[in-house]
Amino acid sequence: MTQLVFIQNNKVVTDSLTIAEVFKKRHTDVVRDIEVQIKKLEAAEENEWGKGNFAHTQYQHHQNKQWYPKYNLTEDGFAIVAMSYTTPEAMKMKVRFIEEFKRMRAFIQEQHIKPLSEKEQLKASMRLSLETSEEVETLKVEVSEVKETVQNLVSTMRIDGSQEAQIRKRGNEVVMKALGGKDANAYNQLSKHVFSAFWRDFKDHFQIPRYGDLPRARFAEGIKFISIWQPSTSLRMDITTCNGQQHLKLVEGGC
Repeated sequence: MTQLVFIQNNKVVTDSLTIAEVFKKRHTDVVRDIEVQIKKLEAAEENEWGKGNFAHTQYQHHQNKQWYPKYNLTEDGFAIVAMSYTTPEAMKMKVRFIEEFKRMRAFIQEQHIKPLSEKEQLKASMRLSLETSEEVETLKVEVSEVKETVQNLVSTMRIDGSQEAQIRKRGNEVVMKALGGKDANAYNQLSKHVFSAFWRDFKDHFQIPRYGDLPRARFAEGIKFISIWQPSTSLRMDITTCNGQQHLKLVEGGC
């Protein structure tokens, strides 16, 4: 994670390079924004305030080793420059900067408000950066745990009322079809037995105490199970026998 603020000459500052990186802008554009504000301060005869909050310096580019201009900014200087960055993402970044300025000031105060040497300033900046990184890693772990919890909830969440009604309706339909319809002899004699067998098979397959406890994530599988379910061989023989007897009676009765 980018270290947003650091200590320079016993002041908590950020710089134009950090602002450019975090706000996803070209560094030259950020330098231009800063210099526009400096000119406005000069026009308002606030030169000293500008000097106290904007420090012109240089940095060496890591590739060509050339020196380029940059600015160090106090919290007030940052606030003026970032004022024009108004996108939702930019607002989030401004809040992060302000929080880090406060954290660093509090850290300095913890050091008994004594001026820090260059070495102490570097240590302070590194320590704060490390604490921030540790917090980010902790947050990542917490987010991962929350995601895992949500996934577990989704995978175990039972079907809703509408889905339960669909399961019941389709289950009844497949059993009725297996019996030969409501007018079939098997319906009158075996419906209770076949319905019981169907729901027992359904619950055994999904290992649930009642069909309404089917996990929502397995709803489609439940519909598929119903569509291909058939009574056992023994039950099919009983159904065929019952319906055959009905047909024989109709033939013998002449109707």
